[in-house]
Amino acid sequence: MDTMDNKKKFGIKSIIIVAAASLLAGVLLTAKFDVTPQTDAQSFWKEKGEKTEMPQLEPNSFVKLAKDLNPVVVNISTTQVVKQKPMVPFPEFKNPFEDFFGDEFRFFGEAPERELKRQSLGSGFIINKEGYIITNNHVIENAEEIVVALSDKKEKEYKAKIVGKDARLDVALIKIDANGDLPVALLGDSDKLEIGEWVMAIGNPFGLSHTVTAGIVSAKGRVIGAGPYDNFIQTDAAINPGNSGGPLFNLKGEVIGINTAIIAGGQGVGFATPINMAKDILLQLKERGRVTRGWMGVSIQEVTPDLAKSFGLKDRHGALVSSVNKDDPADKAGIKAGDIIVEFDGKEIKEVSDLPRSVASTLPGKTVKAKVIRDGKEKIFAVTIEKMKEDDGEIAASEEKEDRSPEKKFGLSVQPITPDIARRLNIKDAEGVVATQVRPDGPAAIAGIKSGDIIKEVNRKDIKNLKEYKEATKAVGKDDTVLFRIIRGGNSFYVAIKMKGKE
Repeated sequence: MDTMDNKKKFGIKSIIIVAAASLLAGVLLTAKFDVTPQTDAQSFWKEKGEKTEMPQLEPNSFVKLAKDLNPVVVNISTTQVVKQKPMVPFPEFKNPFEDFFGDEFRFFGEAPERELKRQSLGSGFIINKEGYIITNNHVIENAEEIVVALSDKKEKEYKAKIVGKDARLDVALIKIDANGDLPVALLGDSDKLEIGEWVMAIGNPFGLSHTVTAGIVSAKGRVIGAGPYDNFIQTDAAINPGNSGGPLFNLKGEVIGINTAIIAGGQGVGFATPINMAKDILLQLKERGRVTRGWMGVSIQEVTPDLAKSFGLKDRHGALVSSVNKDDPADKAGIKAGDIIVEFDGKEIKEVSDLPRSVASTLPGKTVKAKVIRDGKEKIFAVTIEKMKEDDGEIAASEEKEDRSPEKKFGLSVQPITPDIARRLNIKDAEGVVATQVRPDGPAAIAGIKSGDIIKEVNRKDIKNLKEYKEATKAVGKDDTVLFRIIRGGNSFYVAIKMKGKE
């Protein structure tokens, strides 16, 4: 929901954005809209007698483009009920881990929730003469009332109903009953978009209805931390609060993106969801009101240069599997933590963000081939994709005596996971060792290890207790790079510790 006084930030509190993304094509559904996924703009949402061609324009000729396209853009205003928890001071609370990790926190109590009504504005665009409109999910999320105003009928407003929404992709489909011949936006092919191509945005920034801005495509495939399906178009066409849900057009007059996010305080940096990602789920939103995605059951991370070196790779393409959920599709197929997935269902996985999108777009029940690199060799696994579900953790138990001796080589002190520590960390898997002290300037801290991290592997060797940890680390040389797999907050990932020479 765009509001002038409630901005989220990109990275560390600097991006205004809600939700992230996904791809499952609607091939399971009966196309009542005469829609075929991955078709061009002339046939997508096509109806008899509808205009299907837009004039080619020169880069400096935006006048006719704006005149033709303004009618398909709508102003969306909502009334939202929000629950607020006013923060009130509370007596200082001693961190239960302070004796173990030397950290201090202060907690604050919360007053009872209270409901408030808030008005907000956003944008959208008409994609069907029956009154179907695309916008961002965060524009209409939790809205009690949605009102749509058309550019050529400002005296007339229409109440809209939510047809379907998808928080992960931040896309929503709403509908109005206008009882008239509505103008319709043509949906283009965002895969054909080129960096440097002219684009134009129309929306309602700061409540200023039907504002037209222009710029170029600054970058494609941007990952901005919105979620596992990040794949944004970056543009320098001015986008501000209120533009959310509005269209980003190419010079053919086709929608190639949905304006979704900006950098707070930044200028010339806006982000749009590629229209092809939305086209893939429109039928599901219309027929079901929600989206079903494929599920593989792995946690993955980027293959950094240090990790690539540790795994003996020539380059850093692919997605590194940091953990595999027990009894999920990847586990059943034989994929393990430490495998690097370089191809999925015939599609090359160049970046870590490529895999979630590919898996999400795969039909549940379909068996696909996943090519991985394990111990320097390529292996093929047949994975039967399931419907996306919530993650489940694995549980085990063990017990050992405490040992706080510092590891000078890493700038890291560890100890076994005793029952008391397991209770304080709210974990049941007591295998491994826990980091208790991390020297700020040491190799472990530089690599990103923090107090409370649970170390599960050292150089691909499982660590169940303190003895195995010492055995695995004693031979590390001053110029080595050591691969750790750690658990933090229930998430598993790898870090590569580069030694700094003799301490």
